Amino acid sequence: MRRRVLELTNAVLRHVAVPSLVVLLGLSSALAQSGGPAAQDQGKPSANAAADAAKDASQNQRRTDEFAEAAQAINGPAGNPECVWLGRRVVRLMWRDDLDTAFRHLDLYDRFGCPGGHIQAAFRCLTRFGGQIDPKVAETLDSRVHACWINPAAQPQQAAAAASQPPAPTTGTSPQPAASPAPAASPSPAAPPK
Repeated sequence: MRRRVLELTNAVLRHVAVPSLVVLLGLSSALAQSGGPAAQDQGKPSANAAADAAKDASQNQRRTDEFAEAAQAINGPAGNPECVWLGRRVVRLMWRDDLDTAFRHLDLYDRFGCPGGHIQAAFRCLTRFGGQIDPKVAETLDSRVHACWINPAAQPQQAAAAASQPPAPTTGTSPQPAASPAPAASPSPAAPPK
């Protein structure tokens, strides 16, 4: 009797164990390729995905507004969206000293019939604002490039304000030289008697 039970157990194990081992190996390799249960959670939308979608939508709206602003402010081909996009990109790349990429973009810019002189004027404007651009914040460069693209004749306001206002007195331990007196106004000549 004992022998029959062992034979029956062996027969069942042979018929069940081998296929179940194959199924387990197949499932483990499938889970390994798909990333397991954690990968299934990534497929579900999360709060971060909604925030990213809102951020992308606001960036797209901002870009659309910038292109519309450029088209209104600039007459001619320099205001076309493709010229604005490529031109600002060329100026930004030139500022970052990526001249190889800038020249490749400049070839595309020329192919669209965009004016090369506008890039030169925008880059000249950007160099005037060099002290106001924070290299660690990309938005300052992007906003300044856009402002210079819209108005290449713009001048830095800090330099203009500093030239029109005298420097403020500083408090310190070193004595400050006395201010020179303002020149007196010359008297106007008297009118001759009649």
